[in-house]
Amino acid sequence: MFCRQHIAQLRDHELEIQEAGATLAAIGLGDANYARLFREETGITFPLLIDKERRAYKVADLRKANLLHLFRGHNFAARKEAKAAGHRQHKLGKDPFQLGASFVFAPGNRDVFTHVSETFGDNASVVKVLVALADLRRTGAKRSGADSSAREWDAAHPREP
Repeated sequence: MFCRQHIAQLRDHELEIQEAGATLAAIGLGDANYARLFREETGITFPLLIDKERRAYKVADLRKANLLHLFRGHNFAARKEAKAAGHRQHKLGKDPFQLGASFVFAPGNRDVFTHVSETFGDNASVVKVLVALADLRRTGAKRSGADSSAREWDAAHPREP
């Protein structure tokens, strides 16, 4: 449910992301059939890469949740928000406990923005992604610009612990 919500948010801002000079892509678990269904159901047109062996997830050292994460307060709030936006839980994928992340990479393989999910529904704000892209354009990918903007956003929008 949460990955579909995040993909929908990115899809809705795809033109802004492209206008900022970036290319949007997603990486998912599963097989070609699962990816085809996911693409049809979410309406995305950007690349959806398949990582059956979780290589990208391992390289990025992404976390996995467990059953206890279902009982966290943030999960209840995130689930309510996702349902209100029209998203529902579909058939579970290959590894329903695998958490995701969002990255903005600059030319030269420079990482200018990273958000690694801590639990279910902990997705990067699209606003933060857009701020990182704007900073990248304005400053030529100085990492401190994206980080300071993200810190400013965090200060103005506190999260539930």
